[in-house]
Parts: sequence; structure tokens; C-alpha cells
Amino acid sequence: MNAIEWTFQIRFAVALALGFLVGLERESTKLEHQKLVFGGVRTHPIISLYGFGCAWLYQVGSTFMLPIGLLSVSMLAGIAYVAKIKMERYGSTSEFSALLTFVMGALALLADVWVAMALGVINTILLSEKARLETYVENLNKAEFLATLKFLLVTVIILPVLPNQEYTQFGLNPAKIWQVVILVSTVGFVGYLLSKKFGTRVGLWLSGLLGGIVSSTAVTIAAGRLAEKDPGRSFSALQASMLACSVMYLRILVLVSLINPLFVRPLWWKLVVLAIVGVLLSFWGISPRRGEPEKEVPGLQNPFEITPALMFGGLFVVLLVVTEFVRKTIGEAGILGLAGVVGVSDITPFVLSLVQRSGPAADVVTTAILVSTLSNTVVKGVYFGFLASSIRRETAWRFIVWSLLHVPVIFLF
Repeated sequence: MNAIEWTFQIRFAVALALGFLVGLERESTKLEHQKLVFGGVRTHPIISLYGFGCAWLYQVGSTFMLPIGLLSVSMLAGIAYVAKIKMERYGSTSEFSALLTFVMGALALLADVWVAMALGVINTILLSEKARLETYVENLNKAEFLATLKFLLVTVIILPVLPNQEYTQFGLNPAKIWQVVILVSTVGFVGYLLSKKFGTRVGLWLSGLLGGIVSSTAVTIAAGRLAEKDPGRSFSALQASMLACSVMYLRILVLVSLINPLFVRPLWWKLVVLAIVGVLLSFWGISPRRGEPEKEVPGLQNPFEITPALMFGGLFVVLLVVTEFVRKTIGEAGILGLAGVVGVSDITPFVLSLVQRSGPAADVVTTAILVSTLSNTVVKGVYFGFLASSIRRETAWRFIVWSLLHVPVIFLF
């Protein structure tokens, strides 16, 4: 398929279309809220074409026209802003949007068209979603926001100064280790936000499903405690736990694909099959209940908090060292034994320590990952069954069937 040839005529049409896009949004806001807004369905296309024309004059030698054009639009926007303040109306969104429309028109000719298109679309979205964004800010948990901000700040400070080279006989690379911490925290943070936003709207089953992106072990223990305190909700808690465990397989698959895609091919269908089995078992004889009180599974931590991120990094380093030591001293059999042992805790650091380097053979790595998931699933079944005494039999047969189905997937295919 041939790439689009961005001719002068097409760029002109893009500038006009982007101006109309922003102008339509401003016009609809003006009509909907019955208030004075700088620019509309005619003004913004004209501003965009004005920017395009100034850019064209810049290209043919009249270089002064581009800054003069931007200055003239800025003066008009400033006059409109002063008039708005005199009417005791505050806010400069419309005026800055007009300036950005001029810039979009100029960039449609001078730069990659995708830059102008991205600015136009994002500008329109931010203008149209004002009410929703303001509502989100009002409901923002300040403690969680500060925790996330601290982690990002530490990341910006730490990552550039970390040496990107291997140290010790175990090949520890500080920069790559911290990159893994950032990656895992980011994936978990997406699940954390989704769980906070949607988990309380449908029921425990969705809360567990989304919480599994963060930590299936944390969800399992929290759901077990919930069942222990309120036996009437034990089946819903069991379902949430099993769905979180199912998501663990897909979460591992995503992380492996981001760290080392070479291992995706032998792993993907096995992990997907085991995840599907978990989902089917979680719904077998259990219907998700809607509208029940206290729907959210408690106990999830913000993955962007500094303490859990550092704990994950420390565990990742320890398992890197232990895995390499076991491989050199005991061999591949030792790695499989270690895979069974690490299942008592979070297996993500172990899995990523395996796929990050090319020491063991690919089939050994694949087997070790599946053995660790088997061990982890068994342990989480024990966790939940110990806490939710009222449905231990239901818990036991589901987790036993799920665990036994790992065996043919691991050793026969």
C-alpha cells in the first residue's frame, strides 16, 4: 500500500478541516451554554487558513509574516480576554485554543501533517470534555495522586543517572532493572485505575477481574477476608478471586511480550487456555450479583507508590541472582524446582527474571513459567479456602480441576 503524498492541496484541506473541527466544538458550546465564546464555526477555520497562509509566505521568503501572524492573533485573543474579564467571566481556554488553531494551520504546511492533526484532535477533545475533566479533578484522591507524582518524580530523577551496563557475575543492569519496575508498575496502575472507576459499579466479579491486573494474590486474600466476614457473599468473593487469578495469566503474557517477545510464541496459547479455564470455572454454578452493597474488593495498593515499587525491584534483583545461581550450580532442573517454590508469592519478578536474559533454553523457560503459575494458583486456592471456610468444598474442587489441567498443558504440548 503506497503512502499518502501530502501535496500542497491536501495540506490546505487538512488545515481547513481542523479549523472546522475546533470551530464546530466552540459553536456547539456557545449554543448549548448560551455564553460568549471567542471564535466559532467560521472564525476558527479562518484562523487556521490564516496560519496556513502565513506559513506559505514564510516558505516563499517573507519570513516575517509567520511571527506577525501569530502576534496579530495573540492581540485579538488578548482583547477578547480583557473584554471577558470586564464582564466578570474568567478563563482563557477559548483564547489559547484560537492561538493553537493558528499554529495548527501553519504546521499543516510546514511540518508532518500528523503533528497538526494530533494537535487539532487533542485540542477539540480537551475543549469538549471540560465538564468531565473538572468532575474527575473534584473526585481525585489527593493521596493517590501524590503517591503517583512522587513515583514519577523519582523515576525522572533516577532513570537518567542509572548506568546502563552489567555488574557482577550475575549481569545486573541497574537501568534495565528500573525499566522493568516502571513497566510492571505502569501495567498495574492501569488496572488500579480501571478497578477504582468501574469495579464498584457492577459487582465483585468485575472488581476482581480488574484487580487481577494489579495483583491477583492481593485480590484473593482480600476476597477471602470478605467471605470470612460476610458468608452470604462467599460465592461472589470466590468468583472475584478466580477471575483475578485468570487475569494473572494474561498479565504475564503482556509483560513477557513487552520484555522479550521471543517467548510469546510458545507461551501465548497455553496461558490463554489456562485463563479461559479459570473464567469458565469461576462462572460455573455462580451468577454475578448486581446491586449488592460494598461491591469493591478492598486491599489494592497503588502500584505507583514508592514502597511497593521498590519492594518489587528488590525482589526482582534477588530472583535474578538466585535464578542465575541455580542455573549455574544445579542446572535446568533447579530452575524448575525454583519455579515451584516461588509460587507462594508474586511470580511476576521470577517470570521476568527468566525472560530478560537468554541463559536457559526456551523450552525450559516456558516450562518454568507454567510451573510457577501452577504453584501460584494452588497457593491462592489454599489462601482463599483457608479464609472462606463456608465454601471450602466449592473452592477446593474448582482450584483442583484448574491445577490438574496445567499438567497436560505443561508436559504434553
